[in-house]
Amino acid sequence: MIEARNTTGPADISGLRSNLESLGLGDISLQGFGVDTDILVRVQRQEGDEAAQIAAINAISASLGNAYDVRRTEFVGPTVGAELAEKGMLAVACALLAIMVYIWFRFEWQFSIAAILALAHDVLSTVGLFALTNFEFNLATVAAILTIAGYSINDTVVVFDRVRENLRRYKSYEITDIINKSLNETLSRTVMTSVTTLLALGAIALFGGAVLRDFALAMIWGVVIGTYSSIFVAVGFLSRFDIRPQDPNDAGEAPETKRL
Repeated sequence: MIEARNTTGPADISGLRSNLESLGLGDISLQGFGVDTDILVRVQRQEGDEAAQIAAINAISASLGNAYDVRRTEFVGPTVGAELAEKGMLAVACALLAIMVYIWFRFEWQFSIAAILALAHDVLSTVGLFALTNFEFNLATVAAILTIAGYSINDTVVVFDRVRENLRRYKSYEITDIINKSLNETLSRTVMTSVTTLLALGAIALFGGAVLRDFALAMIWGVVIGTYSSIFVAVGFLSRFDIRPQDPNDAGEAPETKRL
């Protein structure tokens, strides 16, 4: 990875991309970085030892020309890359498993299955976003995915808690009516929380610099998709289960018989 700055003006990314592709170094990614004068070049690992990697860096620097000042070069070997992927997937899997166990004990196993399916939807959609946009997948991205999972399950627990409460209160009603009422009662809280979170993330994306931009964009997507999944996906899966209303006498509450 090479970070360079054009000392004469804005970077000509399209022209540089054609020049770099003609070097025959394999897969090369070129994108703007920070201000319009900075660029970030990523190239796949070359066959051979460290000398081959240095030769590739020198070839890219020569292709950029004297107008570009190389500010930073980094090399990540395949062992480090594989370790990052393995540790990142392990961290996400452990987090999802722990959340599933918590929801299982906090509610019932049906709630746990619905919650973990909704979280898997959020995580996979975020990974898919990075795959489609070619954003850098690094430790900050893993942190964003874990944060998204925590944010999404927070909204889901609020909805599930209201569903459980209404199951006790409206024992004779259909589960679809109970879920619909629970969503209506928690919708304003869910939307307002998401909007205020998006305001903060928007400020980070605009003014946080290139280092935090990918993290902020992942979080913005995660908040939007997490809110969607809490309202539609999680309770959608929950409605597929045969959830028996809890006995209101167990909770010390009197049952209601009026219609919704």
